[in-house]
Amino acid sequence: MEYTVQKLSNLAGVSTRTLRYYDEIGILKPARINSSGYRIYGEAEVDMLQQILFYKELGVDLDTIKTMVTSPSFDGATALKNHRQKLLEKREQLDKLIANVDKTIALREGKFKMTNKEKFEGFKQKLIDDNEKKYGKEIRKKYGEDTVNKSNAKMMNLTEEQYEKMIEIGRELEETLAEAFKTGDPAGELAQKAADLHKQWLGFSWPQYNKEAHAGLAQMYVDDERFTAYYDKEQPGTAEFLRDAIFIYAGMER
Repeated sequence: MEYTVQKLSNLAGVSTRTLRYYDEIGILKPARINSSGYRIYGEAEVDMLQQILFYKELGVDLDTIKTMVTSPSFDGATALKNHRQKLLEKREQLDKLIANVDKTIALREGKFKMTNKEKFEGFKQKLIDDNEKKYGKEIRKKYGEDTVNKSNAKMMNLTEEQYEKMIEIGRELEETLAEAFKTGDPAGELAQKAADLHKQWLGFSWPQYNKEAHAGLAQMYVDDERFTAYYDKEQPGTAEFLRDAIFIYAGMER
């Protein structure tokens, strides 16, 4: 079966403008242009659009999607299986969040008491959800879907003691970094202690540590104004100072 832009738009629930844009950037070309100048899409293009929309639903940016779906090694069947697994993982996270919200509502209405363990699970989920909302797109683009999902899973599996330790190290990191910044020396003892605390803090969520990724994250703190604003809120220049300290700690050159 063949579809015009309008018919495919109605079928897929996307705008005709979106389809024309996908054609322009080369991510979804029509099968042919008919004698009247209309774009005509076939079954292969419908399947490809489905793949694109799946990836978009998972938060993958268009540039990355284009690289994947236009690769000669792209396997549609394998991609669908991967989509299904990612959606199952996303559903599991959403189910946990919804369940926690339901319990919180019931708690507020006096229907039952929420255990500390249940509250704790909610704290972890909220932290993950807040990070996803603020930085999810950039982090997933930089480190990949699998790495971020594993990081979130590790966070959810933290014990209450591990979670409290992570918060404690986070506070110590902030205090040490503030004192180190006053010295103006990213290679100094305090600055290097801050870099090590930062590594320890990452260890509670990162599946595994490597120096390149640590340095890359530090650079993102400077490149992304949202991260910079967070670190510079008390002392402007702190994000760059932390970046420099971590580069020295990791043995990297800027």
